[in-house]
Parts: sequence; structure tokens; C-alpha cells
Amino acid sequence: MNIINQVKETLIEEIKASILKAELVESVPEIKIESPKDPANGDYSSNIAMVLTKLARKNPREIANQIVDNLDTTKANVKKVDIAGPGFINFYLDQQYLTDIIKSALTKGEAFGKSEERKNESIIVEYVSANPTGDLHIGHARNAAVGDTLSNVLNAAGYDVTREYYINDAGKQIENLAHSIEARYNQALGQDTELPEDGYYGKDIIAIGKDLAEKQPEIKDQPEDVRIKTFRQLGLDYEMVKLKQDLADFNIHFDNWFSETSLYETNKITAVLNKMTELGFTYEQDGATWLKTTEFGDDKDRVLIKQDGTYTYFLPDIAYHYDKVERGYDKLINLFGADHHGYINRLKASLETFGVDSKRLEIQIMQMVRLLQDGVEVKMSKRTGNAITLRDIMDEVGIDAARYFLTMRSPDTHFDFDMELAKKESQDNPVYYAQYAHARISSIIRQANEKDITIDQNVDLSSITHEKAYDLLKKIAEFEPTIVSAAESRSPHRITNYIQDLAAQFHKFYNAEKVLTDDLDKTKAHLALIEAARITLRNALALIGVSAPESM
Repeated sequence: MNIINQVKETLIEEIKASILKAELVESVPEIKIESPKDPANGDYSSNIAMVLTKLARKNPREIANQIVDNLDTTKANVKKVDIAGPGFINFYLDQQYLTDIIKSALTKGEAFGKSEERKNESIIVEYVSANPTGDLHIGHARNAAVGDTLSNVLNAAGYDVTREYYINDAGKQIENLAHSIEARYNQALGQDTELPEDGYYGKDIIAIGKDLAEKQPEIKDQPEDVRIKTFRQLGLDYEMVKLKQDLADFNIHFDNWFSETSLYETNKITAVLNKMTELGFTYEQDGATWLKTTEFGDDKDRVLIKQDGTYTYFLPDIAYHYDKVERGYDKLINLFGADHHGYINRLKASLETFGVDSKRLEIQIMQMVRLLQDGVEVKMSKRTGNAITLRDIMDEVGIDAARYFLTMRSPDTHFDFDMELAKKESQDNPVYYAQYAHARISSIIRQANEKDITIDQNVDLSSITHEKAYDLLKKIAEFEPTIVSAAESRSPHRITNYIQDLAAQFHKFYNAEKVLTDDLDKTKAHLALIEAARITLRNALALIGVSAPESM
């Protein structure tokens, strides 16, 4: 249990003990304590005296006085107690207990903040999953940053996490890719070939066609089905290499790359279709095969097999999610683009058709990102004249700033990405502000080392008494609860918010207290404090995939 929660629980237990000692009642009801909005009213406040009025048949202020008189303040970590109004009891804690968090941070290092209690739950997080038909764009970048941070947070909170990318390497869009490459291939060989109506016009497709024409001119002599299959595979290989490299450079790494084609090759689509049919949830109408998703909350039934016998996108998606269930995951988390909102109910309904609780599937819709430069929306890349890509963003503002900014807001809200602010080397820039705090601490520690003063885990911390030091310690102590809260609520942006608060508390402490002084004991205590802050900052930045520089 986190140290703040431990102290809170201890205070509640000691209030209960004082009530029993005062013989106010034989059975103590639930005791609630809350943090007052105004810190001047103490660290915690309780209305237990009012709650006991009818049971103890006494005036609430009289009850409050008896509770206070019988309270073991030492055990309760209480320095001062006030009784306010009709009988509110305000507790002012002896903040020295907070220094225990320093030794915890110094001892645990990179593990500080991570939950030591493993959750008995496995989670598969599927994110990005962009069609391999072109460059990743800014929307994919947000999906990647949020998905990776969420996975990091879940893992730190003790869950068993698998990160997966679903490769849409089957279906019409891949056929269009193959025909687009063939057209560019033929053009490179001097033939007047038009691109298909739904073809891909990107520069990378032109480059693939030209490269193949130069290196493999014999492809043109292959039978059409073999030729298209060749273009399809070569195009996929090219796009996936580029896509994987962009994600790796963005510090995004997956445990699994799951191929849609594998669902066909292993007959999993047919198997899940047969299963839903056997259970009585499919029917034939107008020459098509339908799934009865309305029986599970969808607004209409959905087509699985079209009149021409081809599968809709929905059917392999059902097979894919059934496969996830078969692999034994307790929770399936998907991060979908804003255009997939209408997909949620039908996908959840499909799980119910084969007896899987749809609550096991959680779908997070990622809202749009608007890129701003000098207050004006930017839609096109200066380099290519095309839509802004992940690569453009990395080149323009850097990986750290891109990842930090893209995780700053709740993913279900629209976000304006100010590229000029992201590049600023000032405290107005949140990522610079956070990294500067880490660099400043590192600089102080280097100065101490030059004076042969090193971090001592067993240092006497009693000289830490300043209010700003306690505020910093409280924020450090909140790290693990923040991770757990962010994991349980699937809110990775809470980590970025925490980083800002932690950096702010450090800067306030630094401005209020000197770390390196003539008092060696106090210097060593303060060094241990800021080292605990540095460890926490570094670990928190790592959760969002951002570096913690030693100097700036």
C-alpha cells in the first residue's frame, strides 16, 4: 500500500480506537476522512462527531473533544488537532512521515512507482493497425503514442500486457495496392496504363513501380494472377518495412504483428462463421448472409457475406477478435480512429453471439488532431505537398515533444497540436519544462559529486522541514497511486499531467530552499530528496516514451 494511504488508514484506525477508548459507542460506524479544500484547515477532516450524535446521545462538539482527548497522536502521525464549526475535527499531520518515500525511491530505482502486486488479469492492447498502403499520418501518431503509453501504464500497474498490431493485408484495399503498383510498374516500362479508380497515388507507389521495373522487368511476362500476387506481396513488404521503421523510430514496439491473411490461411474465418451459424445467429436474406447483432443492442443487423459471395470487413474482424479470446486474454482493448465510432456496438454484439461477455472488449475512440503553426492549421507537408505524416512530425518537433504533446489530453477529446510551442526552449513548453526539471536536478547532483558529496540511502532526513519540501514529497508519494488510477481508468494522459505537477513542485522547492549549503547533514538530506524526485521524473517520462536528459 502507498505510504499516503497507509497513513490515512492508520489515522482512521486511531480515530476508531479513541472512540472505543472514550466509550462513546460499542460499535463504531464507518469513519470517513477527506482532504479539506483549504490546506489551512488541516491535511484531513472528519465529520464522525456529527455521525455519532444520535448513537452517543451527546452534543457533536462534546463528542469531538472526547475523540481528540483519547487520540494517540503519535501513532496517528498527528501534530495538531482543531475542532471547527458544529464538530468537524481537522487533523494536521506530522509531515516527517513523508520522508520514508525518499528511501523507497532510492532503493527501488527504475522499479519505483510500479505496483508490486501483480494483477491476475491479462490484457491485449491493439493500436495503430493502419492499412499498409501508405505513410502513417498524424492521427496514427496520436494512436501510437497513446496506445504505447497506456500499455506501459498497465504494465507498471501490474497487469500482464500484450501489444499487438493488426495488419490489414487482405481485402480490396490490398488488391488496389497491387493494381496501383502494377500501373506504376507498367508506366516505368513506357506503357500508358491508368491507375485503378480507387488506386493509391502516393510517391512511394511510384518509387516501388520504378524500382521493380528496373530490377525485375520479367514480372510483366508472368500470368495475371501470379503477377498481381507478386505486386501485392512486394508492395506489402515495402510498406511494412517503412511502417515498422517509422514506429520503431517513434519508440513504438509491438509484441505481435497479426496478419489478417493468416485468418484465411488457417480457416479461422470459416470456423467462426460456422460457430455463429450453429448457434442460430446468422440468416440468409436478399442473397446475403447476415448476423443478428440487433439481439445484442446493435441498431441493425450486419452483413457478413455480400451477394457476390465476398466477405465484408466485419467478418474477418469478428474472427480476429474471437482469436484473441481463444488466446486467453481477459480484456481486449482496441484504440480506434474517430471514423470507427459506429463500429463499437456491432463488434461488441458479435462477441455476445458466441457467448463472450462484451464487457471484455473495451474500445477507445481516438479523436482528431489539428496541427497548428503560428496559429494557422497545417494540413500539408512542406516537404512532399501531401498530408502530414508521422515522419514529418518527428522531423519537425522531435520524438520527445511529439510523444509528450500527443499524450497530454484525454484521447476522446479533439486536440490542437501547437508545433511552434513544441519546439520552444522555454518553460511555456510543457515537455521542456519537465525535462528541464530533470536536467536541473542532475546538474545539482553533479556539483555535489565534485565536492565529494554523494547520495546516501541511510542519511538522516530529519532536517527536511520546509513546507515546499513536504509538497514535493507528497507529489512523489502520489506516483504509484497515479499509475494505478491511470491504468484502471484507461487514462494515460494522467501521467503527463502528473509529470507537469511533479516538475512544478520541484521548481517551487528549488526556489524556496538551497540544496547545497554549508550544513553537510542538511545538504545530504536535500540531495536524497531531489534524487528521489529525479528518479520519479525519469520513471514517469519513461512511461510516455520521453527521454530524461542529464543536461540541457
